[in-house]
Amino acid sequence: MRKVSVVSPQIIFYEGRNFQGRSYECMGDCPDTFRHFNFCNSIRVMGGHWVIYEKPNYGGYQYILNQGEYCDYHSWAGFNNCIRSCRMFPPYQGSYRMRLYTRPNMMGYHMDFTDDCPNTYDRFHYYDVCSCHVMEGYWVFYEHPNYMGRQFFLRPGEYRNCREWGGYSTMVGSFRRVWNS
Repeated sequence: MRKVSVVSPQIIFYEGRNFQGRSYECMGDCPDTFRHFNFCNSIRVMGGHWVIYEKPNYGGYQYILNQGEYCDYHSWAGFNNCIRSCRMFPPYQGSYRMRLYTRPNMMGYHMDFTDDCPNTYDRFHYYDVCSCHVMEGYWVFYEHPNYMGRQFFLRPGEYRNCREWGGYSTMVGSFRRVWNS
């Protein structure tokens, strides 16, 4: 029988690039990091899977980080060195299922997905995703095709409009499942 090691969730934020300067270790959700550090230029994820946010209370740009080292904000596709909140999400090894809709409030044409999609228009035949229902798994919407641009993390649940997943526009260029065993 194989022994599986469990790593505790931990993320370390550094004010300087390449893990220099003042640091803050976090072991769980933090709605406002400003009292711990002023800006963030590098991150080490020692365990767990995290979503970091540009604004307090889990708002603004979102970035999904898995275990590893991020030597500057470009390495996590960041636009700047401003990280103001973070949230851990638990491991998930089940199936994935999501339904996209062309209209708000789960209305209009819809289509179900169970796998990654590098170009939403090629598969869904619409540029706009106005609402969605994540039935199983964790997903990331990307602003542009081929997993580029702003990221939006979606947990299971109903998203009646783009503001509910953190978006300002209904444009979803691509999406993928978040694998985190």
